[in-house]
Amino acid sequence: MSGPLHYCEGLALVETGGGFFRPASRPARDFGVLLVRGLAGRSGGCGARVLDGMAGCGIRALRYGLEGGATAVWANDADPDRLPLLARNLARLPASLERQVSAQTAQQLLAGCLGQGRRFDLVDLDAFGCPASLVPLALEAVAFGGVLYLASTDGRSATGHDRRAAVRRFGAAARAHPASWEIALRLQLGLLARSAWAMGRGLLPLLSFSEGRAFRTAVRLERHPAPGEEGLLGLVAHCHGCGDQQVQSLLRLGRWRPCECPQAPSGEPSALAVSGPLWIGPLQDALTLAGMLQAADGEGACLERQGRRLLERLRSDPAATPRCWPVDAIARRLGQGPPPLADLVAALAAAGFTTAASGVMAGQLRSEAPWPVVLATARRLVAATAAK
Repeated sequence: MSGPLHYCEGLALVETGGGFFRPASRPARDFGVLLVRGLAGRSGGCGARVLDGMAGCGIRALRYGLEGGATAVWANDADPDRLPLLARNLARLPASLERQVSAQTAQQLLAGCLGQGRRFDLVDLDAFGCPASLVPLALEAVAFGGVLYLASTDGRSATGHDRRAAVRRFGAAARAHPASWEIALRLQLGLLARSAWAMGRGLLPLLSFSEGRAFRTAVRLERHPAPGEEGLLGLVAHCHGCGDQQVQSLLRLGRWRPCECPQAPSGEPSALAVSGPLWIGPLQDALTLAGMLQAADGEGACLERQGRRLLERLRSDPAATPRCWPVDAIARRLGQGPPPLADLVAALAAAGFTTAASGVMAGQLRSEAPWPVVLATARRLVAATAAK
């Protein structure tokens, strides 16, 4: 009879047990370690207190203690049968580090923290499905200046494939969009922002990414909203006819301007697919990502090549606007192959438009340039290439 299955990642050696575990999610775990390192560094040597609310086998909690500089780690999993496994894996933490293991539902855990007034520098909720119901209690468990690191695997409702569920879970419309992963992340951030504001708090997105299966956001909880923060909640409209996209803040909500589609005989403009309310501000905090990359180069480096490439890609695209188009969609509009994405980004940036290659979804252009300008620039670049 074979013994327990062990898995090594960073400085952590764990028994994975019989529950669900994905080695491919290592970049997300690496990012969590780097976030804790940043929090520990800000605390003046006092370390960071971490709550891992859906710990599974406990690998994230173990790495927070061994690599992240956490001084206290609480690992919880709703399955009581996993409690001995959690205890064995966390026994590898230094004796000086405060540790706790428990088997409660996430609701029970977070409600208990609220009742006891316990708050943490980082709250990690690696949820299966949509964690919307946990958001208010989760934010209550985060100390001011601390981080909520939240994951969701609910892709159907957030990407417009189950519109009724999106209304129930996010209080928002979710429509099919070419940058579907990004819309899902922005819906999640919109929910977090509304919950934080209802508490009188502010919120700063630090990190948002997805591989199409899990949608992960890390946000810092502030004591008060920043000036103008409420203006970063809005709506995103996409025309499936001509491909145009528009963005409006709820604070300045007005009529949508006519897109490039021919108007109907009645004079009515084409119908737009509108998603929101959702977060329309930046998805990434450049200072935080730069600090994470710097921390990854220090002693006890914990970031593998795949995670480093992703982090560098996210840092190069703060995602200040939700307007994104796949280069394949641009090619269809042109009726021919598109120019290289890097050339299109450079040309639009040179014309004075905020533009980047999307860090969230590969092969996508992000730009504040009007859609006709995007197409005209792409057509000019293709023609120039053909003429050489």
